[in-house]
Amino acid sequence: LAVSTPQADALDEVLDYDFIRREIMARVALGHIHLQETLADDVLARLLAHPKVRAARVSTEKPDVYPDCEAVGVEVYGINEGSR
Repeated sequence: LAVSTPQADALDEVLDYDFIRREIMARVALGHIHLQETLADDVLARLLAHPKVRAARVSTEKPDVYPDCEAVGVEVYGINEGSR
């Protein structure tokens, strides 16, 4: 935790959210995805490929699938054993 906690309140101490957004947009741009599980797994793999990412959790939700619940979703988690 000490390694990932910003000390100087500076952007270069953390992973820029723009990177996350770009990776999601790049994956979605590849075309239609049938399963949200596929999307979550693909986004997770893209995030874990970044050398600064030690672990990531990706969740997706599909609203309005069933009338008796707000949404259905999936969540995946992964660890990048090679990151520092």
